[in-house]
Amino acid sequence: MADKQETFHSGFAALIGRPNVGKSTLLNHVLGQKIAIMSDKPQTTRNKVQGVYTEKRGQAIFIDTPGIHKPKHKLGNFMMRVAQNTFSEVDVILFVVDAREGIGRGDEFIIERLKNTNTPVFLVVNKIDQVHPDELLPFIDTYREKYSFAEVVPISALEGNNVDTLMNEVFRYLPEGPQFYPEDQVTDHPERFIFSEMIREKVLHLTREEIPHAIAVDIENVRTSDDGETVLVDAVIVVERNSQKGIIIGKQGSMLKEIGRRAREDIEALLGSRVFLELWVKVEKDWRNRGRVLKEFGYRDDEY
Repeated sequence: MADKQETFHSGFAALIGRPNVGKSTLLNHVLGQKIAIMSDKPQTTRNKVQGVYTEKRGQAIFIDTPGIHKPKHKLGNFMMRVAQNTFSEVDVILFVVDAREGIGRGDEFIIERLKNTNTPVFLVVNKIDQVHPDELLPFIDTYREKYSFAEVVPISALEGNNVDTLMNEVFRYLPEGPQFYPEDQVTDHPERFIFSEMIREKVLHLTREEIPHAIAVDIENVRTSDDGETVLVDAVIVVERNSQKGIIIGKQGSMLKEIGRRAREDIEALLGSRVFLELWVKVEKDWRNRGRVLKEFGYRDDEY
């Protein structure tokens, strides 16, 4: 029995699902800190975000994919390919669904693509704290009729309900393997990426509907002050139209100041040090359909 406890398991788990089902919330809860942005607006995740969870049983590396949806532009095409390519790269797939919503065309779309993979798939029913328990079994049965899931785990990512059970199941499916990352590392993304995501999250929370999918954040410079006590961050929020620039700046700069204040607090919490965040807003017309610009912002893909 002692030998079994000493066995170290490691591998990759993909979080997939329709936009806004709570994948980023789940990832942040498992890791105990924010590395993936959260918003009540769909399609907030654009790049694969790797979260690294390490404990005595092993190391689970999570990949949070963009919500699967019908692409409307080059950026959308990129997001779709990122999500679909993940299926064959991992040891287990966590298909996250919203317990409050019936099975929809988006779910059917995902299930059809899952049928082409041999990777074990969990059905993770999220937001169970917001539905009556009697509604869960019929909900789950509807999905089971469509696909043979390896495991079904109801959870509430926001409240943390049953997330420990989910992690137990994940480790059961991970193969024996080495520790890929140091035990104190929670993501493989550089700090600049996390900073840009935190700023983008604040824009999503504070601005109107026409803004979210039309923004990118470019971290131009990160340095330490001469006295070594403050981290100085220069960032540009990129939009597609002058009208969007006006909304983000706000009356007498009020919106931009609030975005900066909230993002700075998150970055300070991440770094554990004082931060001075300088924000600008720039217009790049139709940037989501321009391959060169997309690559500059980190959406790299040879198919542009």
